[in-house]
Amino acid sequence: MQENKLGLSIFCHAVLVFAALLVGLPLYFAFVAGSLSLQEVQQAPFPWLPGGHLVANAIEAWGTGGFGRSFLNSIIVTLGIVVGKLAISLIAAYAVTYFRFPFRMTAFWLIFVSLMLPVEVRIIPTYEAVADSAGPIRWLLSTLGITGLLDSLFGFRVEAYLQWNMINTYGGLILPLIASATATFLFRQFFLTVPDELCEAARIDGAGPIKFFWQILLPLSTANIAALCIIQFIYGWNQYLWPLLFTTDKSMSTAILSLTSLVPRNDAIPAWNLAMNAALFVMLPPALIILILQRWFTKGLVDAGK
Repeated sequence: MQENKLGLSIFCHAVLVFAALLVGLPLYFAFVAGSLSLQEVQQAPFPWLPGGHLVANAIEAWGTGGFGRSFLNSIIVTLGIVVGKLAISLIAAYAVTYFRFPFRMTAFWLIFVSLMLPVEVRIIPTYEAVADSAGPIRWLLSTLGITGLLDSLFGFRVEAYLQWNMINTYGGLILPLIASATATFLFRQFFLTVPDELCEAARIDGAGPIKFFWQILLPLSTANIAALCIIQFIYGWNQYLWPLLFTTDKSMSTAILSLTSLVPRNDAIPAWNLAMNAALFVMLPPALIILILQRWFTKGLVDAGK
């Protein structure tokens, strides 16, 4: 006999409705503000209904903020971060799960401990490393004492050619952010759920490590990859501090930096209608990614936790 859970169902739905309103109300007010004129957005009390300037504000915000170039930069940087994180995390998780080598678990826990060191904590050494990428090579040559030998061998100063500056480049924006301890951990947890019999059967059929990884593990990891794609896409798209510090050329600005340029300053006209309108179309790409991959996102997180 089934129990009557009408009261519990009503309570759960009430909590869901309240949570949806709590999340959606600021977005609704951003939509309303983005559809008002400059005079309407400054009036009190603030209107509850949208105005008729949504498209006009979007066109003006797009041109004022220079979003054409910055959107392209954000897409390139975000896709580079997503692909790089997934590739490195899959390979690292595969190595620590299926290969037996000295200090295997030490390497895994060192990766896991890096969760405690976000990019904001290591921002200065990371900047130094990317601004002078060849510094470790020059240090190694100087420590070994072979700089003079190489200079005489090649007929020029080798150190003069070992000046690799990645400031204002896509590589400099992408490479420092592609390591992910979270993704490595989730993929390792999923690989541990794959039966050992499957690995034995692949070995009997003559599948080597690369074939087993490419033809068996990757297809099984589709849901997890989709889930991590969403997380890493949002992470890469919303990056603010690293692009702000690392880009000095306006042509390399990302969409988030262009959005902040529209936020009214103390001595500027408070054009919040343009800023709110820009915020709406800046958040469209991650929102579309979530809508398209939401089923895979749920399935991937559930599978990773089994």
